[in-house]
Amino acid sequence: MASAALICDSEPWKDLKEHVNAIEKKHLRDLMNDVERCQLMMVYDISFGIYRCQYRDRWDTFGLFTARVRLDTIGKLLKLAEVAAQLRQKIDMMYNGDHINSTENRSVLHIALRAPRDKVICSDGKNVVPDVWYVLDKIKEFSERVRSGSWVGATGKALKDVVAIGIGGSFLGPLFVHNALQTDPEAADCARGRQLRFLANVDPVDVARNISGLNPETTLVVVVSKTFTTAETMLNARTMREWISSALGTQAVAKHMVAVSTNLMVNLYFSSQNKWTRLGEKSWSVWYSTSDLYHAIDVAVVSDHFMISSVLVEKFGIDPANTFAFWDWVGGRYSVCSAVGVLPLSLQYGFPIVEKFLNGASNIDNHFYSASFERNLPVLLGLLSVWNVTFLGYPARAILPYSQALEKFAPHIQQVSMESNGKGVSIDGIPLPFETGEIDFGEPGTNGQHSFYQLIHQGRVVPCDFIGSIKSQQPIYLKGEVVSNHDELMSNFFAQPDALAYGKSPEQLLQDSVPDHLVPHKTFSGNRPSLSLLLPSLDAYNIGKLLAIYEHRIAVEGFIWGINSFDQWGVELGKVLASQVRKQLHLSHTKREPVQGFNFSTTTLLTRYLEVEPGTPSDSTMLPRV
Repeated sequence: MASAALICDSEPWKDLKEHVNAIEKKHLRDLMNDVERCQLMMVYDISFGIYRCQYRDRWDTFGLFTARVRLDTIGKLLKLAEVAAQLRQKIDMMYNGDHINSTENRSVLHIALRAPRDKVICSDGKNVVPDVWYVLDKIKEFSERVRSGSWVGATGKALKDVVAIGIGGSFLGPLFVHNALQTDPEAADCARGRQLRFLANVDPVDVARNISGLNPETTLVVVVSKTFTTAETMLNARTMREWISSALGTQAVAKHMVAVSTNLMVNLYFSSQNKWTRLGEKSWSVWYSTSDLYHAIDVAVVSDHFMISSVLVEKFGIDPANTFAFWDWVGGRYSVCSAVGVLPLSLQYGFPIVEKFLNGASNIDNHFYSASFERNLPVLLGLLSVWNVTFLGYPARAILPYSQALEKFAPHIQQVSMESNGKGVSIDGIPLPFETGEIDFGEPGTNGQHSFYQLIHQGRVVPCDFIGSIKSQQPIYLKGEVVSNHDELMSNFFAQPDALAYGKSPEQLLQDSVPDHLVPHKTFSGNRPSLSLLLPSLDAYNIGKLLAIYEHRIAVEGFIWGINSFDQWGVELGKVLASQVRKQLHLSHTKREPVQGFNFSTTTLLTRYLEVEPGTPSDSTMLPRV
């Protein structure tokens, strides 16, 4: 995808490195007091309904407020993107379905998951949008049947509770959207009487908490696993299968469990006189490339007489008709718009609500592809992140939503960002002489103000993303109060970026009659970068837009740095070592074999663990007692 040359060897990069010296001489309070500069940065974009003061100032519906950049800094960053990084070419390659995930030889097409029906987006020469909509239509039909009560459990009771099993991208994205929609009036009305829970951690405590208060008769379990082999997910799935079958019998599994998977080994069935006959097992790639049986990777009734199903899903006991596909060109952390998120969210809120979320994300997809870089929101945000991380040397980013509904947004973006851009080599495998990626963390305001804002105001410099909304999902007004609850919240949203930017000098403190011995402790240096995003509201559509802005922003960062933002080899080594420990624990529990083959520290810890935790005999079953 890219030449072996590193971007740090380009002239635009070197120019920016020199430019840092000039920026160091300017304080943000001086830049913010330059009215002409701020006016030149404003633009009104009616397609978003947003009023923007770009770069390091404030926008209205979307706002930006960052530090230590001049107008010529933006020009230099744009030159870096256009000339050195060839950003336009890389965006085109992504949208054209080129295999930009070169280490796994895959397209990167999460944009296709929310594309309109008539859109043409190809991977390996085939338009994938019809496949996407086949699955979406199937989810719509299935979720409507469950929600209406026409699909019932093994005992005839309606399935009103859903437990979605998955980890990483199969969990964090859907959880973020679920939490964001819970208090949206329209979505909440559609979810009345229903529950959606997420089981991710293999810790048995997570199982216990998720099944607490649930009745197997009214519970539907969605197993989300790209390969249907992920250790933690499949152990949790087997645990939930045991919970259901121990209460309702093994035959109930097919009524109470469904799957989302990309597993590529399939069974082929032929139907005659309403009876399915298994014809054999094939690799899906054979059928995909040589026949018209292409509607879905894992499961599809592809005509009146043929059906394919995942081998592992079917062996698990899940009805082949109840498997929902997604594809290997969807990275896990980018999969919330696939069946991974759409299925459980549609079961909770109904497909029409989720479709609005998809449409919001699609709106940003179109903007990212078509807008000029000077007016392109994800591009500008991505460039500013590169500026903060690589040129100004700020390694972290705080994501601070002033909305409790977005409490799970930071954990999701933490994965999307750190798993995508936490790389030490270029896309060509060359070690990088500069830092990439951001250490992401966050907490909703104003909670964070009473937690870690001390550090970001007077300790380390941490660029901050402030996210707020003009309208509250659940407004409260109390007679006699100076402002509403939402106004109180947003007062802090507007004040914090100013405090970070301007700070408070010793001279100002002395004018306020602060005692001399307290002046050093109460001094705020200011000059701390932040940006502010102000959304009109937090409905499903705008939640989709927010997600896509960050997805594309993170991709832009990777494109500029010249890394592969779409693989994640860093998660593999720990898994391999864990399998060795798992084998040792099994041998020690069942055959009393001593711990061996590990270093002294690990051997000592494992031995101590086995002394205290003898384990459960392999021939018995024990479920949480909640």
